[in-house]
Amino acid sequence: MLTMASVLAGTIPWHDGEEKMHRLLRVPDMDNPAVPYLSANGGYFLTKAPLLAVGTIDAQGRPWTSLWGGKEGFAAPIAESMIGLRTQVDSTYDPVVKELLGSQAIDNTGAPLQSPGNMISGLAIHLEHRRRWKLFGRMVAGSLDGDQGQAQLVVKIEESLGNCPKYLNKKHIVSVRPNPTLISDLPQLPAPAIELLSRADTIFVSSRHGTSDMDTNIRGGPPGFVRVESNDANAVLVYPEYSGNRLYQTLGNLQTTPLAGYVFPDFETGNVLYVTGHTEILVGQAAAAILPRSNLAVRVTVTAAFFVEKGLAFRGEAGEPSPYNPAVRYLTTEKSIPTEGERDAEMTATLINKEKITPNIYRFRFRYSSPRPISWTPGQYATLSFQDELDMGYSHMRDDDPASLNDDYVRTFTVSSYPGRELPANEFEMTIRRHGNVTNHLFRINERAGLEVPLKGFGGSFQVSTDNGSIVPFVAGGIGITPLLAQLPALNLPLVRLFWSVSIADIGLVHDTFQRWPELSRSTVVFVTGLDPDRLHQIKLDAIHLSGARVVRRRMQAGDLDPLLAETWYLCAGDALKRMVLGLLTGKRVVYEDFNY
Repeated sequence: MLTMASVLAGTIPWHDGEEKMHRLLRVPDMDNPAVPYLSANGGYFLTKAPLLAVGTIDAQGRPWTSLWGGKEGFAAPIAESMIGLRTQVDSTYDPVVKELLGSQAIDNTGAPLQSPGNMISGLAIHLEHRRRWKLFGRMVAGSLDGDQGQAQLVVKIEESLGNCPKYLNKKHIVSVRPNPTLISDLPQLPAPAIELLSRADTIFVSSRHGTSDMDTNIRGGPPGFVRVESNDANAVLVYPEYSGNRLYQTLGNLQTTPLAGYVFPDFETGNVLYVTGHTEILVGQAAAAILPRSNLAVRVTVTAAFFVEKGLAFRGEAGEPSPYNPAVRYLTTEKSIPTEGERDAEMTATLINKEKITPNIYRFRFRYSSPRPISWTPGQYATLSFQDELDMGYSHMRDDDPASLNDDYVRTFTVSSYPGRELPANEFEMTIRRHGNVTNHLFRINERAGLEVPLKGFGGSFQVSTDNGSIVPFVAGGIGITPLLAQLPALNLPLVRLFWSVSIADIGLVHDTFQRWPELSRSTVVFVTGLDPDRLHQIKLDAIHLSGARVVRRRMQAGDLDPLLAETWYLCAGDALKRMVLGLLTGKRVVYEDFNY
């Protein structure tokens, strides 16, 4: 169990490549959220993830990436910050298997390797649930049964980090025994590999910072988002870097060590393309000149590749694509490049009302139109694109508006209304805090102006349930109450225990919530932070007292939460409160949403 003496997030410094990316793209100062151990939630997630992307380095210092697994439970913690995995692999052509286990495995006897210490990076991923967790560590032991095609590996984890679901396209994964056939081992890609790239919507990339750190992560988008710039003696690939959580760990590595290894899985057929090569980061006009409408892109010159037929130990049935996915961005050298005015038929959302709750929190009501039936469930988010409203073009640097750099103006907000309750079926509400370009625009615009923006879809699965009759504790930080608001009509409210931390400046949100849901107040503890209230805030505080809620004028502390209250807890909060709650509830099931997109 982690204690307060345990090392927490923020103690791993950014390296010079990451800092360079942050300066280049004007990222505000922030701590590195990675922790120097396997976190409890990371360990739990590992047991549930059916896939693990694995990266390592070959004798020439080149990164390679592979994708292992096929079913839940093939990887799991076995000791403190130690994981073990056992899975079917392509023992003949998989470059990661060959590097980690091929030359050093002992006679298929299962004996451990004699030369541990290889850098290994990983990404545990559950595509069907749009969840992922990054890992980095060193190899402790491993073995390969070549006849059975089974690999075993033990890794000491030195770093872990949960990541957002932004560009994850859903896949339902099933296990399949590999039956590999090598089609090509040339850096000039064969026609079937080019065809795979034209359909690929999910790829994985590994990079390194010298010999001290390594990273494996995912890149997702619409099918064909990776473009083939040329395919002469050495293929050259280009893909856009969409706006994300702005950590830039992969790109930071590419700044110091411009090498990367990729795996392009064909989830339908089991075919797979492994690539390693030199990388170039393109920013601003350099990116737009190659890949129009891009502000950040990566060009990869392939130095080695393997295209293997039926080399994967799984298949993936395609589900919903990420609602964040933009349209494919074509190279300037390609014949058919959609113009800015062209777009696919899309759903649209029209702003019809906005209501001030606090100076920085408003409730917005939208009416959607769609050429096809659409629905959402409580706890989901809506994804809207404000690009046509706000995009002023790309540039390398923009001193007058640095926050807009690398911004595709696609935003996700949790729906805070229950489907079809009190509103027409084609309307929904979102309770939003003012933060950044898009929300500033929303707060300023008059609803009578007829704002209409593309609605990319609904997603997420943050479901709260009281069906089993047990107590349901929910910990919220400020605007983190919104996933619960949408689900209140379906819940047995006497079973809900709400622990809500809020600034005095946002006390109006609490007051508004209890006016709409008075029964909720009687099972709520509100922790109010900030300066002494002014007259208006005091009136609302008094009303909250009278509603039956317990009000505590300080920050929430560990002693305020009783882990014995329930086995399953729900959490939606910022990083500091989230770390405190997760540390306290070690061993419990904590369902939480991470909005660091």
